[in-house]
Amino acid sequence: MNSKDKHYKEIIEENQARIRSVCRYYAGASQDSEDLYQEILINIWRGLEKFRGESQLSTWVYRIAVNTALTFVNKKNKYLNFNTYLDDGKAASLMGDDAEAKVSEDKKLDLMADLINELSVVDKIIMSLVLEELSTKEIAEIVGITETNVRVKIHRIKEELREKVKGGQYDI
Repeated sequence: MNSKDKHYKEIIEENQARIRSVCRYYAGASQDSEDLYQEILINIWRGLEKFRGESQLSTWVYRIAVNTALTFVNKKNKYLNFNTYLDDGKAASLMGDDAEAKVSEDKKLDLMADLINELSVVDKIIMSLVLEELSTKEIAEIVGITETNVRVKIHRIKEELREKVKGGQYDI
C-alpha cells in the first residue's frame, strides 16, 4: 500500500461517522445515501493531493462532503428542494427550554426535521453542521462565510425555529 492509499484509509476511518451523517442529512436512509457516500469517498480520493493543510483535515472532509451532497441533490432536483433527516436527540436542543415543554418527546425530531426543511439551502447546511457540533470557525470555512456571519445566522435561525414552535404554527 502506497502512502496516498494509507493516508486515504486513515482519513476515511477518522471521518466515516461525519461523512455518513452528511449523507443522512441530505439523502435519508435510502439507497441514495449509500450512493452519496460513495461519491464523497471518490471526491476525497481525487482531492487528496490538493489538500494544502490550510484548514483542519476534518473541515476539508466536511467541505467535500457538503459540496458533493449539494451537487448530488442538485442532480436529483435542480431547484435544490431537499430535505434534511434527523435521527437523534440533538435537534430538540435547538428549540430551547420553553418549547421543549410544549412538544412531546416522540414528536421533537419530526417537528425539527419539518422546520429545518423549510429553511433555505445555506441555512439547512449551517444547521446540519451545528447538529454535528462543529465550531463556528469550522462552519465558516465549510460554508465560505465569515465566522461572525455564521454566529448571526445561527442565532437568527434558532430564533425563527423557536418562534414557529411558540407561535403554534405546528400541530403537535
